Amino acid sequence: MLNDEVNKTLEVLKSGGIILYPTDTIWGLGCDATNAAAVEKIFRLKGRDSGKSMIILLDDVNKLDSYVRDVPEIAYDLIEYSEHPLTIVYSGAKNLAPNVGHSDGSIGIRIVKHKFCAELIKRFRKPIVSTSANISMQPSPANFMQISDDIINAVDYVVDLEQDDLTQKRSSIIMKLEPGGQFSFIRR
Repeated sequence: MLNDEVNKTLEVLKSGGIILYPTDTIWGLGCDATNAAAVEKIFRLKGRDSGKSMIILLDDVNKLDSYVRDVPEIAYDLIEYSEHPLTIVYSGAKNLAPNVGHSDGSIGIRIVKHKFCAELIKRFRKPIVSTSANISMQPSPANFMQISDDIINAVDYVVDLEQDDLTQKRSSIIMKLEPGGQFSFIRR
């Protein structure tokens, strides 16, 4: 089942499509984080201001250097020891679609521990976008049952895993990490 869903989802990502998928936090809308046209589709679907950045997911901390110019050493410890899913906003994004990050050149990245997400990203060999599965300014859905039909019907593929899990999940902690190692919390 997991392998079948990864295969189906990979085809959609490779073709520039949008997926609706379970993550280590809440359900997300995703696409290839290196494909500007795909990222734009998510902005339009959510009705989100294109000046706002999106989070990207990676499966391995060793891939950070591929998408961030200078990863502060403390980032590795923060990721390893965080008890909750942690998104870190880094300065100096690189090798990503220009519209996925913030206008100041920063990008939010979370290393996932979710089995489906990790396998998908590993096999895709690129980061994927992860933004909440809601219309902009609406509440983020805590589980699949709270996702609006407008979202479900607008994506190219809905991953057929964990849809009956009614656990009330929450978004990740977001921390801004400066190149010198100073950090501040954006969302706890």
